[in-house]
Amino acid sequence: MGWVPDNVIEELRGSHQLGIFLRIATDPALHMWFGINDIPANFDSIDPDGTVYLGGGRLVGVPTLEVLVNGTADSVEFTLSGIDPATAAKTIDSLPVVRGANVQMGITTLDQYFQPMSDIIPIWTGTASHVGEQSPATPSGQSVTLTLSLAVVAGEATRSRPARTLWSSAHQKAISSSDKFCDETARLARGVQPTWTLGY
Repeated sequence: MGWVPDNVIEELRGSHQLGIFLRIATDPALHMWFGINDIPANFDSIDPDGTVYLGGGRLVGVPTLEVLVNGTADSVEFTLSGIDPATAAKTIDSLPVVRGANVQMGITTLDQYFQPMSDIIPIWTGTASHVGEQSPATPSGQSVTLTLSLAVVAGEATRSRPARTLWSSAHQKAISSSDKFCDETARLARGVQPTWTLGY
């Protein structure tokens, strides 16, 4: 048996029901799957004890998920639409802090009773950024609904290291305290031609 269990591979070869699961490592953790009923499940090697995954409703679409290697961050949004404003307000108020939380997405096939046929197979990991809400235009006579979204980034998204676009003496000395190469950059900015010296 490999990364994907044999019975799941066999099920994927034919007509099947696919379960898509989302785990957000907040405190407490949020567990949701894109379906109707709440079902017990667990993430393989991430959440071995398992828990109940809340049904998030019918899945309309999944954003394109990319795995980046030595690349800039890619941002995707997971959305829940058709929520009435009162429920949306309660949902937002009850959410724990999501910024910086690990987000795992996984899949498995469902049996004829809509139960997982294996542990959830993790296929993508990201970092939660922020929650958003929007209200699409509502035709006359229909109820107002909201769309809630969770922005998630993948790849290197840290902003803790500023890009050194302006090399000053302080920037240079942060790398090498004895280097005097940039000591005269302030004079250069004023239009004075400095004498460059190399410090070793």
